[in-house]
Amino acid sequence: MTNHEVPDVTALRTADLMDLPPTIGVELAGRAFGIGRDNAYKLARAGEFPCKVIRAGRKYRVITADLQRVLNVTPASSDQSAAA
Repeated sequence: MTNHEVPDVTALRTADLMDLPPTIGVELAGRAFGIGRDNAYKLARAGEFPCKVIRAGRKYRVITADLQRVLNVTPASSDQSAAA
């Protein structure tokens, strides 16, 4: 996956989640949770997004490590999904 902000696939695989940069956009993080774009931004603005979100100027960024923690995605689970 070369473009982390807009992958070609609708669903994110465990391997995709492990390959993300340190922070990602709210839209992509929302997809990992099955949340649509508008609802993801609404939750981020309200401080109710399911994982850590930081504000960088006018943008919201999701901390990838926290996203992985909340989704229980670890390097071990990535290895298991690759074997399946």
